[in-house]
Amino acid sequence: MKNWLKRVSGVSTNQDTRDRWVAEVLATLPAGTRILDAGAGEQRYRKHCAHLQYVAQDFGGYDGRGNSQGLQVGSWNYGALQIVSDITAIPEPAGSFDAIMCTEVLEHVPDPLKALDEFARLLRSGGQLILTAPFASLVHFAPYHFASGFSRYWYEHHLAARGMEITELRANGDWFSYLWQELLRLPSMGRRYRDWSWPWAYACVAFAASYFAARKLGRGARGDAADLACFGFHVRATKR
Repeated sequence: MKNWLKRVSGVSTNQDTRDRWVAEVLATLPAGTRILDAGAGEQRYRKHCAHLQYVAQDFGGYDGRGNSQGLQVGSWNYGALQIVSDITAIPEPAGSFDAIMCTEVLEHVPDPLKALDEFARLLRSGGQLILTAPFASLVHFAPYHFASGFSRYWYEHHLAARGMEITELRANGDWFSYLWQELLRLPSMGRRYRDWSWPWAYACVAFAASYFAARKLGRGARGDAADLACFGFHVRATKR
């Protein structure tokens, strides 16, 4: 039902859009590129790196349950990590990677600017940095959730300060996409927090679906509301 409502509304989903973008970017990297998957987690994108020299790094401390607060996944399997370390102190020589990928990780780092410093150190000159992080998100993987709100201006300021030139900065969704995602979550959230009126949430979602379907039909060329909010940004930058 949820997937059908997404199709009817025409609002792209957070994860699906990000997965497509990352796969497209990885496909453009030349064969043999040495790439670091920083904060690789379950190595979601390793399948797209068969033509690359793929190196997975993570701190390896999340078990799927965390402290039971916020959103958790229940179980977690890192697989074979080549490097187990803090993301701000990766035991590799300076300039040892042609590319670094870090997807949906910076919100879980206590000091994400130190992570950017480490990426700048590890990238060779001309190397490519591939980043995604949430602009708007709920608390997840607690207690390892420290920040959100990574805006386009955050990337533009902090990447430039570290000698990075942004070659692509693309919003994933917009305010309407984010609102629709959270409305779809309303019934499950009502049940989760024992809201006695949670069945009414389904009526709210059904009513909202008609609005988003009408918006899809009449949207025309008016653009989106990514300047206000979005799921997050997809960023590519090159080390000068």
